[in-house]
Amino acid sequence: MQSIKGFVKEIMIAGLVSASLAGAAAAADKPFEGVTLTLASQNDQFATVLAALAPKFTEQTGAVLKVDILDYGSLLTKTTADFVGHTGGYDLITMDIVWSGQYAENGYTVDLTDWIKRDAAELQLDDIYPALLNALGHYGDKQVAFPFAGYANVLAYRKDQFDGAGLSPPKTMEELTADAYKLTDPAQHHYGFVANGQKGPAVAQDWMQFNTEMGGSILGPDGKPALNSDANVKSLTVYRDLFQKAAPPGAVNYDWGGREESFRQGLVAQMQTWSVGAPGYYDPAISKIVGRVAIAPAPRGAGLPQLYGIGGWGLAINADIKDKQKEAAWAFIKWLDSPAVHKEFNLMGAGSFLRKSEMTDPDLLAKFPFLPVIAVTFEHGDGEYRPRIPQYPQIQDILGTAVNSVLVGNADPKAALDAAQQAAVKLF
Repeated sequence: MQSIKGFVKEIMIAGLVSASLAGAAAAADKPFEGVTLTLASQNDQFATVLAALAPKFTEQTGAVLKVDILDYGSLLTKTTADFVGHTGGYDLITMDIVWSGQYAENGYTVDLTDWIKRDAAELQLDDIYPALLNALGHYGDKQVAFPFAGYANVLAYRKDQFDGAGLSPPKTMEELTADAYKLTDPAQHHYGFVANGQKGPAVAQDWMQFNTEMGGSILGPDGKPALNSDANVKSLTVYRDLFQKAAPPGAVNYDWGGREESFRQGLVAQMQTWSVGAPGYYDPAISKIVGRVAIAPAPRGAGLPQLYGIGGWGLAINADIKDKQKEAAWAFIKWLDSPAVHKEFNLMGAGSFLRKSEMTDPDLLAKFPFLPVIAVTFEHGDGEYRPRIPQYPQIQDILGTAVNSVLVGNADPKAALDAAQQAAVKLF
């Protein structure tokens, strides 16, 4: 007969084994318990949604995600300082499409190539648009980030104003320009055109898109700067004239927020823009044009190939952080981009589409009727009109000054681009 002491000992051992197994199960359920990730995020619409979703990621994995929301300039400055100083302050970084060359050349972030191959089935790569997979993180032979927020360059226009003037949405840049003048009536506070005019990245990026659609190019066939080409000078001349004759007063100071607000408030008949802003046009809380707005593919110059501008953001993992942090960061990327979570991400207003399946999802289509236009843009996407080369940030700075100087009347287009060309060639 077993002694009481032996019986108690067995119970204690069984309890320890049970507790050990329970602890192992908990660790398996939440493999990153105790890990804290800090994400540096651009302050686009997706930023607050990332912060709102973070607790769900913690529930499932144990890792705590902190989202530091920064404006474009601060994001680039603070993360670059973190990379150069090897301080590992940020684990995850939202990476603009145009920073990929700089990231690759300097080895700022983890090369995700092997991880993507390993987890291809989990990532469901066939459901991600190839143009986004390439542009939002791939450069040379490296994958320096993984896409999570695809943007389509589209035309937003006022149906009521176009219909009232007997016009169809423009399919060419020549039509867009003509329509802008026809739909401008300053006495009625109606304007036919708006774009970013603010000195710096805002005007540089909007003009580069406009310039490509007019047949211009930032680089020549040799891969070197061609800022003062005849096509570019012509494009900038048309751009200047539109600002002077068809844009709202003060547009030379607009950045993305100002441009979007002018359209939502009903000042502007048409605007080329990123699709991330489109959900706002249908939101009566912030838009005065609900029911009177539509989205169409961006126009191209007559005779140019039907390639549409794409942009957006990838998620990059800081190369300087510890392995456990890297594993948790990669787990977050896979979790966010999973079909179910990414759908929820967009239903919450992120405006950051990625997957082919999202374009036909009934819930998303009911809320965002413009998805077929985004699908066409992603299928024929051009992510190279803003060259994704290591010298891009400096070229953007040069053009941000030159183009704005033309818009405010301090220089003529050719003189400004001649000076910009002289500065740009020194980078090569």
